[in-house]
Formats: sequence, structure tokens, C-alpha cells
Amino acid sequence: MKTIAITGASGFVGTSLKKYFSALGYKIVSISRDILNDNKKLEETLNQTDIVINLAGANIINRWSESYKKLLYSSRIETTSKIVNAINSVQNKPKLLISTSAVGIYDNKTTYDENGSYSNDFLSNLCQDWEKEAKKAKNETTKVSIFRFGIVMGKDGGALQKMITPFKLGLGGTIGDGKQAFSYIHIEDLLNAYKFVIENEFEDTFNLTAPVPTTNKGLTLALGKTLKRPTILPVPQFVLNIIFSEGARVLTDGQSAIPKKLLDLGFKFRFKTIEETIEDLCK
Repeated sequence: MKTIAITGASGFVGTSLKKYFSALGYKIVSISRDILNDNKKLEETLNQTDIVINLAGANIINRWSESYKKLLYSSRIETTSKIVNAINSVQNKPKLLISTSAVGIYDNKTTYDENGSYSNDFLSNLCQDWEKEAKKAKNETTKVSIFRFGIVMGKDGGALQKMITPFKLGLGGTIGDGKQAFSYIHIEDLLNAYKFVIENEFEDTFNLTAPVPTTNKGLTLALGKTLKRPTILPVPQFVLNIIFSEGARVLTDGQSAIPKKLLDLGFKFRFKTIEETIEDLCK
């Protein structure tokens, strides 16, 4: 029985991964904060682990005060550094580390595969540093893959759960003009992508996004159609700026990313479009 150790295991994606891989017969170990802060316990855990999935990080959709930006950074970089140091210290090293990043690493001027141009803003720099730290775990035994998430869509948590209530009430609408890109992935496709990479022991950087990008307007129209509700009340950008300050850019400056490397390797997405995704999750 192979063992998967997961940081950030209590979140939406982490909880989904635990349930999914447990059903496949894997042993799941949650790397709690207590284990992360105890080098001996962390090394003991990773010394008995085949795969490490690193999901740890404070919620990116929040008001970005200077103190919160420091938390966003430390919760990702410092946690990843602890994992990397432990992997490099133990005798029985894991075979694979899958560390998380985000499509926010790209600028928002075009549609990108994994070789796209990076931005120079806070979120992109955070992702770049996060990925660099994770890659330090690569050695003769341990492979490192990076998963750049789009917005993860699911029934039991994540972004959709937060946005669906106003749409059900007929109060949903675009953010600003709705033209900003919206890269997303159905939770089922995300889980299957983890299985695909783990079982094939692939080592690379992958966009975890649906193969057909959309916009905020496309998302809004899909929600309105499936829920049979009007979508005529746009959310002005200045309102988001008041609520989230610089953090509003996560919602207003979307990136359009395609999963070229997964597709080239033969991975099959079940939910390719935003209409298919929303119809499945809201039925």
C-alpha cells in the first residue's frame, strides 16, 4: 500500500484528495501544523511516505493588507521549505512531490500554456518563489511536479459555493465588464489529474485548468442558464477594491491558461467547458 502525505489536508481540495485516494487503496497521512513545526516528526512522517502533496497556504481571496500579504507568503514559502528540507534529510525519500501553484503566475494579456510569460505583480512573484522552493526537493530519488491551479469548482466547497447564493436569488452578475479571463477546473478532473500524474510518475509543471477557457461573463451566463435566474446586476470593480484592496485583482485580473502538457500526455478531461462544469455541479 502506497502512502500519500498531504499538507493543507483540511481544505476543500485536500479533503477531496483524501477521500478520493483512500477509496483507491492509498494510505493517507495529514501533515498537521504540529508535525510541520517539529522537524523530527516531519522527517519521521516523510521517511515513510511515497508521495507528498503540498497544498498549504492561506486563502488568497481576502483583503491584502501588508500583514496579510506576509501571511500569504510565509504560509506557502516557509511551509514548502520545511517539506523540502525534510525530504532532503530523510533516508527513504518520497518518490514524488506535487506542489501547488496558481495560474496567477502568468500575466493577463493572452492565453497561455505552461510556457507563458509571467507577470511582475505580487501574486505572480509569490507563485514564482513558491515553485522555486518546491523544486529544491528534486534529487536522484524524488521527482517534483508543480500543479498551477485555476479556480477549482465543486459542489462541497471552493469558489462555486461562495458565489452561487446571489445567483440563486437572482442577484448574480458579472464583475465589472465581465471580459476578464476565468480559468477553472472541475474538482473531478483535478482529482483525476493527480491520479494520472502519480500513477505515471510524471515530472513537469502542469496547468490544472479546463481545456476551453472562458471569461467572467461566460461563467455568469452559464450560472444564469443552469439556475434559470437573471444575471443583470454587475458588481462594480470599485466595490471589490474597497472590500479586498489589492486582493481584488484575483477576481478582476484573470489569467487564461490551457493545460497543454496534460493534453499532450493523453489526459482526458470529462468537463471541457464552463457550461458542462456548471451544469454538472448545479444540477
